[in-house]
Amino acid sequence: MIVGCPTEIKTRENRVGIIPASVAALAKGGHKVLVQKGAGVGSGIPDEEFKAAGADIVDRAEDVWGRADIVCKVKEPLSPEFPLMREGQILYTYLHLAPEPQLTQELLKRKVSGVAYETIQVGNTLPLLKPMSEVAGKMAVQVGAWCLEKAHGGKGILLGGVPGVPRAKVLIIGGGVVGTNAAKVAVGMGAEVTIVDNSLERLDYLEDVFLGRAQTLYSTPHEIEEQCIDSDLVIGAVLVAGARAPRLVTREVLKKMQPGSVIIDVAVDQGGCVETMKVTTHEAPTFEVDGIVHYGVANMPGAVPRTSTFALNHATFPYLKKLAERGFVDAVRGDAPLAMGVNTHRGHCTYKAVADAHNLKCTPLAELL
Repeated sequence: MIVGCPTEIKTRENRVGIIPASVAALAKGGHKVLVQKGAGVGSGIPDEEFKAAGADIVDRAEDVWGRADIVCKVKEPLSPEFPLMREGQILYTYLHLAPEPQLTQELLKRKVSGVAYETIQVGNTLPLLKPMSEVAGKMAVQVGAWCLEKAHGGKGILLGGVPGVPRAKVLIIGGGVVGTNAAKVAVGMGAEVTIVDNSLERLDYLEDVFLGRAQTLYSTPHEIEEQCIDSDLVIGAVLVAGARAPRLVTREVLKKMQPGSVIIDVAVDQGGCVETMKVTTHEAPTFEVDGIVHYGVANMPGAVPRTSTFALNHATFPYLKKLAERGFVDAVRGDAPLAMGVNTHRGHCTYKAVADAHNLKCTPLAELL
């Protein structure tokens, strides 16, 4: 197998889809690895390290896409990359197809086997989403603290306050991996933290984890509205695997919030849980609606690429190795979690949540194999 890793072209996306240790393991197994020149520089990995591990360094993205059987990335392909995709090619990356009709159609039209990190599922866990969710959750509080500064449009509030002055109130919508990690940082910074979730079992777990240092509430539209109105920083941490995120913070709720409040929507890459949110970039991360600061960067972990690249590769490599060693059909037949990651194959949509999002027919993967 030829495994290829192009340079990411999303704005300020400095992560890379493979690391030297993974290259060495693939090369030892007899596979050829192509890495585009400079792909790892943003993560502190020079071309020389890839070359020493056994990779061939190629100059252009076209050289990677044109030769690779498996293209290993971090983020979904952007429009300049669409013409480079080939029929029968395996694309292994975060895809987030539910809010991306154009990309979905391109993958179907070009008959690419799209394997999405975010839908590979083991039991009730998403092991390839987890490391980036941990990063994004922790970053959300750091970013929120920055946005709350007056110079950035916020209220001018310090998260942890000081003696004699109230702490900031932080609302976290969703108590999964993102929400839990956000809460850890927010509590650690001294904020007054509330987590809402619609699972009583999860709320029980969070109570045990935080021992009363974070308030837990059952999620209802009324409770979310009441808490948003009273909060300085709102973090959207909602996930429905592979599907578009539900809109939980409406424009009407926004109008009742205090000017200078901040909303960080970590779910923006799945459509966002805030009605007024739109995707932004690290170059222009925020905008205001009704006096509320919105942060909608869809690749938050790209801001800390060294940490993110290695954390991600530790999770993604076992499945990449299996695809390279066994080929697509045998790999997904023998690995149910990996099969859950397949969103498109041979011109068909094979993941129900994506099909439902775009009014497409969902063809079970087993029928195509």
